[in-house]
Amino acid sequence: MKSILIKDTTREEREKIVRQALSVCGGGCDFCSGCDNRGGGRIDEIYRPYIEGEKEIAEINASFSTGLVRG
Repeated sequence: MKSILIKDTTREEREKIVRQALSVCGGGCDFCSGCDNRGGGRIDEIYRPYIEGEKEIAEINASFSTGLVRG
């Protein structure tokens, strides 16, 4: 498996990684408020810092699980 670290990926690859990971959650986020109900906000915004190369996905996930995502 290829590394998903920011230093090892392009922006396009990170977008694809997030899309693929979210598809596991039930096929998409349309009309799903699961993350927002847990305090994370819209899913596409939760992972925006990763896509933009600002924060590793593991950091975002850790923040989300502790309720510290609001920004």
